[in-house]
Amino acid sequence: MGWIFIASLVLALVITHKPLGDYMYRVYTSVKHNVVERFIYRLLGVQADSEMRWAVYARSLLAFSVISLLVLYGLQRLQDKLFLSLGFDPVPDHIAWNTAVSFVTNTNWQAYSGESTMGHLVQMSGLAVQNFVSAAVGMAVAITLVRGFARRGTDTLGNFWVDLVRGTIRILLPIAFVGALVLVAGGLVQNFIGPHEIAGLTGPTNMTGGPVASQEVIKELGTNGGGFYNTNSAHPFENATGWTNWFEIFLILLIPFALPRTFGKMVGQIRQGYAILAVMGVIALFSVTLTNVFELAGDATVPQAIGAALEGKDVRFGVANSATFGAATTLTSTGAVDSFHDSYTPFGGMMTLFNMMLGEVAPGGVGAGLYGMLILAVITVFVAGLMVGRTPEYLGKKIGAREIKLASMYFLVTPILVLVGTALAMGNEAGLAAMLNSGPHGFSEILYAFTSASNNNGSAFGGVTVNTPWYDVALGLCMLFGRFLPIVFVLALAGSLAKQTPVPETAGTLPTHRPQFVGMVVGVTIILVALTFLPALALGPLAEGLLS
Repeated sequence: MGWIFIASLVLALVITHKPLGDYMYRVYTSVKHNVVERFIYRLLGVQADSEMRWAVYARSLLAFSVISLLVLYGLQRLQDKLFLSLGFDPVPDHIAWNTAVSFVTNTNWQAYSGESTMGHLVQMSGLAVQNFVSAAVGMAVAITLVRGFARRGTDTLGNFWVDLVRGTIRILLPIAFVGALVLVAGGLVQNFIGPHEIAGLTGPTNMTGGPVASQEVIKELGTNGGGFYNTNSAHPFENATGWTNWFEIFLILLIPFALPRTFGKMVGQIRQGYAILAVMGVIALFSVTLTNVFELAGDATVPQAIGAALEGKDVRFGVANSATFGAATTLTSTGAVDSFHDSYTPFGGMMTLFNMMLGEVAPGGVGAGLYGMLILAVITVFVAGLMVGRTPEYLGKKIGAREIKLASMYFLVTPILVLVGTALAMGNEAGLAAMLNSGPHGFSEILYAFTSASNNNGSAFGGVTVNTPWYDVALGLCMLFGRFLPIVFVLALAGSLAKQTPVPETAGTLPTHRPQFVGMVVGVTIILVALTFLPALALGPLAEGLLS
């Protein structure tokens, strides 16, 4: 029945694409501020009607992120002195650093067990708050790049604080409120209960309650991924039934698949939005299909005997729906898991790796997927321009030396972080000592960890003890550079594009709304990843799959 699960998801996303995309267009183009927003602007001392150049926008974003990181780090270190701490000790310094970086960068990588490490106040006022604002930051950057394409002859791109507040107040909070009610109705817990003893199948055990549903909904909606419990979305308090599993995947994909509509409306060409949506859809369906095929077929004796690879998957969801969840979370920057990726078949695990290596653009994280896909579109028109010997153009803007340099630097950041980080981990004692497996599978686990951190995904393959000072510092640095360097390059590109005056279309202009262009972007995306990461994949999941 896996195909019904997938088809119903596609139908729901098709139904919501236009109304949500149009609503977000109105949110980011409105000149009016509501009462709550005006109060926040006065509190922050923000002049809401003034606009920023790209460098000022970038400095505001970075300053906000630094302050957020320091506040979240402080909350964790002072947790034992806070209300609703549940008696937990302060979070160790290296884990507090890693966690603060993780949630501020929208990665939500976790080197700890949430139910036994974080008190309710830290979960709500620290982690959940960052789930909202880090997602809003991603949307703000995407909208700023779109403004770069839409505007002409200007050096301003909007106001960071206005974009941040509107994304949080008008988009994320209303959907999260309704979604939390749905999840509570589905069986997720929402309370302030601390650790208490319950009767389990193997005897008494301690279980922690908490405000789980409200954190779960923004974890998925904001493509964050940090779980209240160590087992993440496999825990029944986070994901109770088959239909809540479906609803959580829907939340993950909802905003990223609607943003291309917003893009099309803002640039005044709806068909351009459909072209970007088509690229995302083609890659996503390709990935979901292959992941399901590899997991349902299996490639070892036991999986073949039972007709699927069920190890590491919850029987409430089954193989197909777990594989779809795994593909959805790695295609986006969510990082939530309802199954153990370390137990996937070699090629199934490779698909989760490949999804992240694509740059998480199909549809990608909230905001990050759209601006990543637009960067790939810029690279595609540049390649096409080289083929015909003319200056490439996209949406009437010339892609010259400055623009392609910024796009190239954006693309190169995460491969450098992934490959250098993996090499360092495999070449020092601290990195090797944390490995529980050897051979190609052990290498895949290390490669996955640095791929997840550098692409701001946050999901874990498993099999590596990452709550050590070395890994916490190394992965934290990958998260920081993997998030903010690309953002700076995107904002710089937006500023360069906004200054241009659009050139009229001619007979030599490449149409960027037709199936031909969709196919070219898909091809460029896959080829760039294949050329960059194929040697690393050959040492890990490909070698393991061929040997099994």
